[in-house]
Amino acid sequence: MRADLTRHGVEEARTPQDVDRLLAEPGTLLMVVNSICGCAAGRARPAVGMALQHAARPSKAATVFAGGDEAAVSHLRGLLSQYPPSSPSIALFQNGKPVYMLHRSYIERRDPISIAQLLTAAFDQFC
Repeated sequence: MRADLTRHGVEEARTPQDVDRLLAEPGTLLMVVNSICGCAAGRARPAVGMALQHAARPSKAATVFAGGDEAAVSHLRGLLSQYPPSSPSIALFQNGKPVYMLHRSYIERRDPISIAQLLTAAFDQFC
């Protein structure tokens, strides 16, 4: 489940310090809250892989794993407190500030191609 993202160059953020380090870097950061659910496996992770092939893409991509990296997930959710907690979810940060959020409710009712299209539209706007 982790390798579904790391094989696309997505870095694991396993601690709150990892999350903070990644967010401190200038540029754009795609942050995926990964999980074991079916919509993460069949929709979110494949969509992220597709979206990262787009010409305009974030400077970095990272992931925290709900149920595995609990402190990192909790810390990230605190930084995204204006959005309801969601697993899976995908957030785009620009210079450490959230600029786009794809909540589970948008993921579970779309196919991977549609999700990738939402992400690449956000990449075009913010990257």
